[in-house]
Order: sequence, then structure tokens, then C-alpha cells
Amino acid sequence: MNIEQARFNMIEQQIRPWDVLDAGVLELLAVVKREDFVPAAHKALAFMDTEIPLGDVAKGQVMLAPRLEARLLQELNVARHEKVLEVGAGSGFMAALLGHRAQRVISTELDAALAEQAAANLKRAGVLNVTVLNQDGAKGLAAEAPFDAIVLSGSVEVVPEELLQQLKVGGRLAAIVGDEPVMRAQLFTRVSEKDFSTRILFDTVAPRLSGFARRNAFAF
Repeated sequence: MNIEQARFNMIEQQIRPWDVLDAGVLELLAVVKREDFVPAAHKALAFMDTEIPLGDVAKGQVMLAPRLEARLLQELNVARHEKVLEVGAGSGFMAALLGHRAQRVISTELDAALAEQAAANLKRAGVLNVTVLNQDGAKGLAAEAPFDAIVLSGSVEVVPEELLQQLKVGGRLAAIVGDEPVMRAQLFTRVSEKDFSTRILFDTVAPRLSGFARRNAFAF
């Protein structure tokens, strides 16, 4: 496989047609080597338009499809002076992308083996402004708040209020919210101490993040 041709095709045939037009994001995807964050057994899938298994797929342990990661990155619009929280480090690829755009990134990962692997991948890639923490990120990281941006690298039924409260005024949170068969990527922006705006970005489906509360089921 011609890796650089595969990377080019991924960007031009999957990512750009999905309304990812930010030149900085596209350039970053050409520079950060996605294949270095893919488990050895699945290297052949590195540039395909699919989720890649990282461990227990039943627990949502996957790398999100490249176009979905790229679109979330574009919508967050992270600036160089900003501090970012990611919930769900996975293999560390999204954290690496964020690390190239932000001043500092903290990425939480509930699975200890994945957290260790993500940290190793980031170190090997020379991304030194990302810290991976092996802990539940469903309640955010109050000790490090407030954040300029938060991204949930997986889906949730609802975004916890506790996470929204850890945004600075002007801060953004990107999440995939809802239930199958249709979920929606949404961007929450803190417009004042008390108020938030919500923008629907696009419809998609993604595996659940572990540790997040579920809505109460109806009882008959």
C-alpha cells in the first residue's frame, strides 16, 4: 500500500466532501500520521472510512471514522492559546490533532490499557503538550477547569450539566448526542455565566462512551 497516496485519498475523497474545508485541519491530517495510532492488527484500515477496533468494541472502544474526527476538530475551532479536555482518548489520535492546535490538552480514558497505549502513541509521535489520564471523564475534570473547549470522542444520551459548567465563557463543547438509529453532533457554546447556545451540526452514529448516565427508562 502506498501510504501517502492512501492518506491523500482519505483527505480528498472522505474528509473534504464531508464539508471539512478548513485548510489548517486538512493540512494537519496530512501531517499527523494516523497509521501510527492504529493497532498493528488493523493497520490496513488506517485510512478507510470506518471505525477501527481498539479493544472491546462492545464497550465502544474504537477509533472514530476519519471524517467524523476531522469534522469535530473543525467545528471546535481550537486556537493556539486554548486548553482542551477530551473525554475518551482511545488510541490518542484525536488528542494528537488537538495537541497540534491547542496550548494544552488533557485526555481522559477509562480503560487502563488504552490510556497507556494512547500515552505511548503520543510520546512516540512527539506530541508533548497532551496529558492522558486513566480515569472516568464523564464528570469532567473540575480541578483543571475551566476549559476553552471540550470534546467527547464517542456518543452520549445527554451531555452532563457538570461538563458544560466546566467551560469558560466563550468555550465550546462538541458531542454526539442521542440514540440510534440517528444521533446528532452538537456544538454547545457558553455565551455567559448562565446561558448556553446549542447548534446542530450533522446527523451521525457513534459508539457510546462509558461512564455516562443514561436517561431513566419508562416503567409500565
